[in-house]
Amino acid sequence: MTRRALFLTLVVLGTSALPGPASAKGPSDATITGPGLNSPLKFSGGGEGGSNTALGALVSWGGFFPQTFGQEPDPLLASRPTGLLGPRYDVTYVVPGPSTDELRQQLYPYAVGGVLTYMEPNQKLWDQRTRGGWYRGNPELKSTLVEAGLPKKAPAAHKGAGSSRKAVAVGTGAGIVLAGGALLLLRRRR
Repeated sequence: MTRRALFLTLVVLGTSALPGPASAKGPSDATITGPGLNSPLKFSGGGEGGSNTALGALVSWGGFFPQTFGQEPDPLLASRPTGLLGPRYDVTYVVPGPSTDELRQQLYPYAVGGVLTYMEPNQKLWDQRTRGGWYRGNPELKSTLVEAGLPKKAPAAHKGAGSSRKAVAVGTGAGIVLAGGALLLLRRRR
């Protein structure tokens, strides 16, 4: 073997042993938190883009790759969809690579028109920033997430929110009654 052939062989073998961008295929884990869950839903096993696992379905059908890296043609929506989005769930992805970073995504599984996700732009991932944006998920994503533990139907509004609104209404009404009573007392004294 010539010196040149030996050198080229060593270069090819050496570069194939180095980790590259292809080794960072997707998130290794994801956690979903939100209303109606007794505990966070945890997924692991790699989100390489296949839909044969819950994590793979979430990554593939929930817009992770176009929201993170961009894609042509661009499947992201131009703006926030109109209509009711329903309750919001927060997804935290663990993405290994040159460094292990976390990315956050909002998930709206009960949105009118189908599952929606939103990723805030400019989140740090390794030495770059996420593209971010709105994405209309695959209809199968919701049923996959329900099988994994998401409620079948959107949970009712949190009772605390309604109770605080009632408290404000009662407090306002009581304030008006007290102010009216004070005015009557002032008029009588004159």
